[in-house]
Amino acid sequence: MDLELQWDGDTSIKLDVETIVGVVLPIKVKNIRFTGVFRLIFKPLVEEFPCFGAVCYSLKEKKNLDFNIKVVGRDISKIPKFSDAIEETIRQAVEDPITWPLRQIIPIIPGDYSDLKLKPVGTLNVKLVQAKGLLNKDIIGKSDPCAVLFIRPLPDRIKTSKTINNSLNPIWNEHFEFIVEDASTQHLTIRVLDSEAIQSSELIGRAMVSLKDLEPCKVIDKWFKLVKDSEFHIDKKKRGQVHLELLYCPFGMERSFKNPFDLIYSLTIMEKVLKKRIDGTKDAGISESEKQKRRNVICRGVFSVTVIRAEDLPAVDRKGKSDPYVVLKMKKSEQKNRTRVVNNSLNPVWDQTFDFVVEDGLHDLLILEVRDYGTLGKEMIGKCSMTLTRVLEGEFTDNIALHGAKSGMLHLHLKWTPLPIFGDH
Repeated sequence: MDLELQWDGDTSIKLDVETIVGVVLPIKVKNIRFTGVFRLIFKPLVEEFPCFGAVCYSLKEKKNLDFNIKVVGRDISKIPKFSDAIEETIRQAVEDPITWPLRQIIPIIPGDYSDLKLKPVGTLNVKLVQAKGLLNKDIIGKSDPCAVLFIRPLPDRIKTSKTINNSLNPIWNEHFEFIVEDASTQHLTIRVLDSEAIQSSELIGRAMVSLKDLEPCKVIDKWFKLVKDSEFHIDKKKRGQVHLELLYCPFGMERSFKNPFDLIYSLTIMEKVLKKRIDGTKDAGISESEKQKRRNVICRGVFSVTVIRAEDLPAVDRKGKSDPYVVLKMKKSEQKNRTRVVNNSLNPVWDQTFDFVVEDGLHDLLILEVRDYGTLGKEMIGKCSMTLTRVLEGEFTDNIALHGAKSGMLHLHLKWTPLPIFGDH
């Protein structure tokens, strides 16, 4: 049963907040006003009155939470950023323990109701690839972006990326894993911040992904628009986009498909033999340290890239043509190749294949730059980048739009060939 409830309390709660410098500040929280949709679950049904053994309640939809806070004896507004930090802490303390899918259980008839507690149903693998066109928050220079990702905003569940200094087009290419409790209602939140060494980080923008929109056991590769961190605020600023690869895997379906984020499948024969001798464990009972070892295993192979053609390139020459060629770079291994130059064409055909020996397939990145070979220099027309996640699942042909250009599309064929040390035994 879902009920919309409103609670207005003439409360006065006193808190002692210890600061990082050891000073304890007395805080008063007053006039709490709360409105939301609560879900009540009456379970299990029994023949004995009142016909259910327990009631679970959970905050299904938050609509409003207001309260007043003040430091006893001083004006809190005069303490920079302190008010915001205290308010966020109080909101988390009030909302997190009761926000769906978390629930509080109230026994009505004595019994064991442990089966009503929240249980994980799957995992969400997230590759934070890159961002582009970020809003600049710095007066001097450019922002130093990092990203914070979470499904539930609990301290031990929040993941933070590395910081890329002085960039509005950062490339992270980092992998994170999250526990999912209810794919039908939960969502992934990504907050891109300008990381400051002295003061607290400032929000650039955020994106949210509903897990119900993800097809189980299928990698989703998508750009998401960043917006201001309030669904009720009208924001006309362009805050940029963030590029994610997402894979939701329900428990029980892991062995029915090849998970590109689970590096155990890509171990060489030598690594499999050594690993079996070291631990002798089965997949179902591995420890946290063993899981970390698996994440650290690298994925070796030959990455074959066929640059088929480009279409609708913007004109660079005065005559309305270009002399395009493509530069291919592997970011981590720093390998580089380039196609031949096709003169006087906005729809060049190359059909050239390049092989890269890749030592860490899950953490490398292919960057393609389309340039014009002119008499005055080699001018950039546009570029694009992609991870190797999809090609680890199997070869495919793809069309990729160029960034930084008014138009243009690259047509590529991609193939991955694993590199074992020994043959199978």
